Amino acid sequence: MVSGVSESDSARNRKVLLGIGFWVQGLRCFPWMGVNFFLKDGLRVEPSTLQILLNSANLPMVAKPFYGIISDSFYIFGQHRVPYIAIGAFLQAISWMAIAIFATSGMSITSITFYLLLGNLGASIVEVANDAMVAETAKQPNSSGELQSFVLMASSIGGVFGNLVGGIAINQYSPRLMFFVYAILLSLQLLTTLSIRESSLNLPKTPSNIGFKKQISELVCALKKPEILYSIIWFAFSYAIIPTLTGTMFFYQTQHLKIESSLLGISKVFGQGAMLVWAVVYERYLKSISSRKLIAAVQIAMVFFMASDFLFVNGVYKSIGISDSFYVVVISGLLEVLYFFKVLPFSVLMAKHCPRGCEGSVMAFVMSAIALAMIVSGYFGVALAAYMGVNGDDFSGLSSALLVQLVCTLIPVFWVKCVAEDVKSEKKSKKN
Repeated sequence: MVSGVSESDSARNRKVLLGIGFWVQGLRCFPWMGVNFFLKDGLRVEPSTLQILLNSANLPMVAKPFYGIISDSFYIFGQHRVPYIAIGAFLQAISWMAIAIFATSGMSITSITFYLLLGNLGASIVEVANDAMVAETAKQPNSSGELQSFVLMASSIGGVFGNLVGGIAINQYSPRLMFFVYAILLSLQLLTTLSIRESSLNLPKTPSNIGFKKQISELVCALKKPEILYSIIWFAFSYAIIPTLTGTMFFYQTQHLKIESSLLGISKVFGQGAMLVWAVVYERYLKSISSRKLIAAVQIAMVFFMASDFLFVNGVYKSIGISDSFYVVVISGLLEVLYFFKVLPFSVLMAKHCPRGCEGSVMAFVMSAIALAMIVSGYFGVALAAYMGVNGDDFSGLSSALLVQLVCTLIPVFWVKCVAEDVKSEKKSKKN
């Protein structure tokens, strides 16, 4: 710990830096809503092109473990967290400002893809540095878990605010203004970050000569454990095998059903609320239940929600008096986040099986595997929509595509035994 800085001052500085950081990152949904509508209405792309672009833009997320190793191994001017947050904020500010300036009907797909990749690279670096700082603080003897709750709340508030304001703003203003506003917020985050010295945060000191080889060897050692490797393979497979039809459903809701953008924002807010409720319910009531059973239950719930989408597209709900708007806000909002309900029990399971000291690298690898699986899932969805003849003007094959999606969602359930069982308590182990 660094002397000369009181604990109250360092705690305040950490909250300022991380509170703004997590809030701004949670707010990323605000410009991304603008991206969806700019691609659809400004560049007039097809649903398949929209989905390919959005999934490809997430490629930098796959390399998160690499960013983590770099920030752990290399200090910049004697600091190894704050400079990386500043670099990430700078890359994001540059990318969104460039999109705001050049976002016209003549902007090429290649150009906007490059800027979105650059922005997501910056976001990935910021997220890795922020998460590492929270983890380091949590290991301190006087840590009460308050900071974790604080950053979760900051991120959630950013997400709720971004979706609500984004849904309204897209009707009143151009997407370019949304990009510009977010670039300004990122610039303010950058200035705030540069004004805070890492020495004022009282972070635990870690050696700067850890090296790539040692960290990678520790990760490889952990992945050699069958209960970890097979679980991660199943988990990634359970995402990759489902053909995501995000772009197609976005066009179906806005083009075919004429759902207002404000309702799409409310739908995402509803989904985020459901995620928070799930976290609370899991913490209070479900932690004692087998992680494998919970993961299987979520996967089966996804199957039922996929079946619900099939009924929705075929007009069954409308025929019994349930409006399209209600379905999109409630059911579609839940389905969008239900994909990630599995992450919480799986994270707990991996933490129990990880060798001591490898938790961070293994979880970074898991998040990387999920990101790659989601990209594969998106490409799979584009291929499925093309095969079924679904495009921005013809949705006649959408119900068939949703049936294929339903079957693919069910497949991982039959191999859920690949997911490891929870580690037995020490008392049970001694008895055995």
